[in-house]
Amino acid sequence: MAYGSERHRKVEDTPEGFPFEMEDNPGHQTVTLTREYNGEQIEVVVNTPCPFTGKNGEDDMEDDDDETPSQRWSESSILLVVTVTKKSGLSLEFSCTALPDEIAIDALSVTHPENSSEEPMAYDGPDFQDLDENLRKSFHKFLEIRGIKASTTNFLHEYMMRKDSREYLLWLKNLKKFIEE
Repeated sequence: MAYGSERHRKVEDTPEGFPFEMEDNPGHQTVTLTREYNGEQIEVVVNTPCPFTGKNGEDDMEDDDDETPSQRWSESSILLVVTVTKKSGLSLEFSCTALPDEIAIDALSVTHPENSSEEPMAYDGPDFQDLDENLRKSFHKFLEIRGIKASTTNFLHEYMMRKDSREYLLWLKNLKKFIEE
């Protein structure tokens, strides 16, 4: 079966003890991780690596005395959206940025099942960085217990770098096919 004709595939090369099932759909920029933990459904959407930006939001490609390129994953990070859903349908959604050996929670929102359609003016909660430090640490521990930890994201970064290369090759094949027709 040709790579481009696959609908989706389960990933077989996950490390031992990896707690998630991973689905990789060729032609898409994301992979989806799923698992059940103590009655909760956990879904993680992982995006292909994006350029690392510094604290001021500027491209951080300049020499930095504090960090080496290997510490910055060759100038990239991955974005994750982690959704933890209770049996009632109530969900917590975390927007995260994974850096080497570190996961930053960028935002956190609560979704109610009765509000299935996105309300444009719904309150998303305070800025995550404005929360009490102990509460922020508790949310990091909450994710870690559910499998969102540095060892997981370090594997995912390498996997997504390979996926990005595969997707680029698939794109080139499709471009070539178009031009040849």
